[in-house]
Amino acid sequence: MSKSDYYEVLGVERNASDADIKKAYRRLAMKFHPDRAGDDAQAEGKFKEAKEAYEVLSDQQKRAAYDQFGHAGVDQSMGGGGFGGGFEGGNFSDIFGDVFGDIFGGGRGGGQRASRGADLRYGLQISLEDAVNGTEVKIRVPTWVTCNTCHGSGAKEGSSPKTCGTCHGQGQVRMQQGFFSVQQTCPACHGRGTVIDNPCGDCRGQGRVQEQKTLSVKVPAGVDNGDRIRLSGEGEAGEHGAPAGDLYVEVQVKEHPIFQRDGAHLYCEMPISFTRAGLGGEMEVPTLGGKVKLKIPAGTQTGKMFRIRGKGVKPVRGGAQGDLICRVLVETPVNLTSRQKELLKELDESMSESGSKHSPQSHSWLDGVKKFFSEMG
Repeated sequence: MSKSDYYEVLGVERNASDADIKKAYRRLAMKFHPDRAGDDAQAEGKFKEAKEAYEVLSDQQKRAAYDQFGHAGVDQSMGGGGFGGGFEGGNFSDIFGDVFGDIFGGGRGGGQRASRGADLRYGLQISLEDAVNGTEVKIRVPTWVTCNTCHGSGAKEGSSPKTCGTCHGQGQVRMQQGFFSVQQTCPACHGRGTVIDNPCGDCRGQGRVQEQKTLSVKVPAGVDNGDRIRLSGEGEAGEHGAPAGDLYVEVQVKEHPIFQRDGAHLYCEMPISFTRAGLGGEMEVPTLGGKVKLKIPAGTQTGKMFRIRGKGVKPVRGGAQGDLICRVLVETPVNLTSRQKELLKELDESMSESGSKHSPQSHSWLDGVKKFFSEMG
């Protein structure tokens, strides 16, 4: 009788990943396992079939042979007898443990790897000028670093960690619960596989000590609030020689007395006298790169926007240089002398004689108010 396609047995595509294959087998194994299915012969057959498919497709060499030659490519490698050995014996328990090991806290093999050090975050405040132009700053970071005395081993100088006698270096102990073989972290060595009889006096067996370290941070031009700079390996040192984590420097841009930033553009408010607004003229406008001259047309009103191209920010992730946008604020004169007040009165009388010619917006608004009240009456 011809065998079923292994991919169809597990219900996966031919390009399925190893994780997908393991997940599919786990689902079928739990469904058709004899402890659940009882004496159902059909379920036992499906269980054996799924086991056979998993043994081939979880092995890269066997899977490649099966993809190229089908069942003929793998039957010979199994001694011509296929996989019909049922679920008892060492081979099955190894595979079953591999599939379900992640559920019960670990797989087979040596001791648990010492955990990587934690990542750290550092808030760095810089000026708008430094954010736009880039800079390099020194920072001091409190962190864990590898112990120089024991070089991360945690053992006293002249000694070394010993293999744990409880788990024999595996980092885990196995407990039998019915059919399942459950692995747990070794309580003696806490999963490391080794124990330290003579701990280092400086780090007390941790392999790392707390320290303040000084780092140089290169801030690229164009960074903005919330941008992060990653310094690989500059986080906390891992325990017992494990790799260090990373340091993430988070940029915080201080408020500027003149400019506000919005993406690639800079904005500023530009107060001008009402005489300058009326008569027009030239003004010097500040930019982050120096002063530029800006022509103010006669009759400029409050709220008028002037765009100075290329005087904004070059974004750190690329793109065109932004602009500087200046918003005009026409300033009403204060603290006038008697003579200045007289001159203003003369100016007002002179303009009133010309009607709406000099103040079109004001007269238009007044006309609207009159119409509103006339319609109400």
